[in-house]
Amino acid sequence: MATVNERLQSASIGHAVDLQHLSNAEVRKIIALLNSVDADLRKLLIDAIEKAGTNTYTVQRMNTVLASVMALNKAIYASIGEAMIEVVSDLAAYEISYQQALFTAVIPRQVLVTVSLNTVNLAQVRQIAMSRPFQGRLLKEWMSDLEKDRAARIRNGIRIGMTEGQTTDQIVRRVMGLKEEGYADGLLNRSRKDIEAVVRTAISHTAQGARDAHYRANDDLIAEVSWLSTLDNRTSEECRVRDRLRYTNDTHEPIGHKVPWLSGPGRIHFCCRSTSTPIIKGWEELRLSKGLPESTRASMDGQVPRSTSYGDWLAAQNAERQDQILGPTRGKLLRSGGVKPGDFYNDKGKFLTLEELRDRDAAAFTKAGL
Repeated sequence: MATVNERLQSASIGHAVDLQHLSNAEVRKIIALLNSVDADLRKLLIDAIEKAGTNTYTVQRMNTVLASVMALNKAIYASIGEAMIEVVSDLAAYEISYQQALFTAVIPRQVLVTVSLNTVNLAQVRQIAMSRPFQGRLLKEWMSDLEKDRAARIRNGIRIGMTEGQTTDQIVRRVMGLKEEGYADGLLNRSRKDIEAVVRTAISHTAQGARDAHYRANDDLIAEVSWLSTLDNRTSEECRVRDRLRYTNDTHEPIGHKVPWLSGPGRIHFCCRSTSTPIIKGWEELRLSKGLPESTRASMDGQVPRSTSYGDWLAAQNAERQDQILGPTRGKLLRSGGVKPGDFYNDKGKFLTLEELRDRDAAAFTKAGL
């Protein structure tokens, strides 16, 4: 039977995977919101370029004719900022309730009768999400900076196009890109990548803030905290070196090593996928009655669980959970095709399409009956 700490570690890994799915969904929604003004932006750009005219071009005139473009840009980022506030607020509430439910389900009832499980103030966690910087800036500051960066890309793209004598169509293409290329060749595609990084980091920042608050509120139960990194070919060096290292619960001082906590998992760099798991004190350390059932004492041994990689964890899940994480085809490749979790990514950490997977390893599809 798994101990309490083993069950918490497994749940923490699975929850980190679910948060990645949430992050993916929120990125798609925010990018769709950003793209929703593309048609209007194109019209305004054409109008502004034609009004500017190559023969009468000056910086002052450019700023004047681009006023409507910049107003639209500012408005869409204001909408994105409002959407992000809703995202992190909802996530803060969810993460608190999840941790409370997890502890209630995993820690034996006989233990919680003696050592109470404390709740966390939701307003406090929401305040952490909004008023504590991640990667050096507050969420509202990131929104403002991203809006300004996109505005600068628009201005620079037009300015360069005009000085090179390009047509209106060529300048718009430079700024926005080609539809058949998925607009990836346009200057504004950088803005999509930037907003994706901020969305993912804001989500991981908020989730870890809620976990930290929950752990601190239950310091009587928790001995220390263990860093959990998703070990695959996308794992950063900062997270790889910290995987399974232990820290104090209150001040995050290193235990048995010298590697600093810094900003913590989920915050140490952009798009960090690391998380944390608590190590619950043993029943003797909690000074629980020796009259506890033997099974309860065994589950509350206080030991640090054996390290489990993401690949090991995924392989131990049932078929339904594997398919939920990977999709049914990749799930079957994992179970029957001899494909390992890391094989689903290329050397740059990008999730391979099924066509790319088939080109790389057609034999695995045959072996899996696909």
